[in-house]
Amino acid sequence: MTAAVKPPVVLIHGLWLNPTSWEHWVERFEAAGHRVLAPGWPGADASVEELNRDPSALNGVGVDQAADHYQAIVDSLGEQPILMGHSFGGALVQILLSRGRGAAGVAIHPAQVRGVIRMPASTLRATFPAFKNPANRNRAVALTPGQWHYAFCNTLFREDSDALYRRYAVPATARPLFQAAVANFNPRAATAVDFRKPDRAPLLIIGTDRTDHVIPRALTREAKAHYHSGIVELKEFPGRPHFTVGVPGWQEVADYALEWANRLAPARPAPPTAGVGPTTD
Repeated sequence: MTAAVKPPVVLIHGLWLNPTSWEHWVERFEAAGHRVLAPGWPGADASVEELNRDPSALNGVGVDQAADHYQAIVDSLGEQPILMGHSFGGALVQILLSRGRGAAGVAIHPAQVRGVIRMPASTLRATFPAFKNPANRNRAVALTPGQWHYAFCNTLFREDSDALYRRYAVPATARPLFQAAVANFNPRAATAVDFRKPDRAPLLIIGTDRTDHVIPRALTREAKAHYHSGIVELKEFPGRPHFTVGVPGWQEVADYALEWANRLAPARPAPPTAGVGPTTD
């Protein structure tokens, strides 16, 4: 009997981050035997230092461009991967599943897709740096260390939050936030998904309680409630901030996500290893 080949994993980061935010997950999933890709959004594949010096490549990048970008990456693999996304990356996972991509999807503290209408006060405060100026719609906007602490690492001491800020924080294209804000008034919104798609790959939504200032429990529970077809599950890890993929305890989230996805993704047998036949002198 041949062993099953594990599907590749594609990791999709959110706003104010780049692929560096997945560094621990990449290492952990590769050690588990997966091929792992963590490509950036269009314009976000530069280093944290480079993006903080010059974020202009991110200007005007929207959800539609990002979704098309990741769809092209998935299609280039020649097989359906496990898709995992954090924050707006979680919204992109749902969009890609709705487009028929992915063997399984995990949306971690996902940003609102069209249909999720709640807008908690903490969400408005966390995203205010982008919305405070309408001209930011097509700009990249940075967070201060204090804004990062409120939005991403509020459960940590400020000193620990500042260390993560220096390691991971980059300016973000603000356009997806403006797109999400008006999505429920636009039937063709970039964040629209098909909640009734009959052949959608299994989806896991990971959330927390009120400790996430950006995507509190009310938003993940509302997102789950909108789905009316396929396998869609919700798992909550209490006491987590928005940056659950990078704060202490990330291992528990990563391991649960990977175990769930491997259990639900279709198994694919490995080709048999060619044997070495007898030789003659």
